[in-house]
Amino acid sequence: MSDEGYCTTTGAAKPPTAEGPPYAECVPYAECVLCREPTEYPESYKGITMCPRCEWQEAQRSACSG
Repeated sequence: MSDEGYCTTTGAAKPPTAEGPPYAECVPYAECVLCREPTEYPESYKGITMCPRCEWQEAQRSACSG
C-alpha cells in the first residue's frame, strides 16, 4: 500500500486574508473571583467566574472531597 498522495493539501483553496485591523471587537473579560486574573468569560456572564487555573484547582478540591 502506498502513502503517496494520502492526506495532501496541494491545490486546496485557502481562506481569504483580512484587509487589516480591527479583526474582531474587543470584549472585556470578567475577573477571576479568587485571583483577580482575566477569565475566559465576558463581563456580561452571570455567576461565579474563575480563570482556567482556579477552575482546575477547584475541580481538584471538589473531586477529592469525597
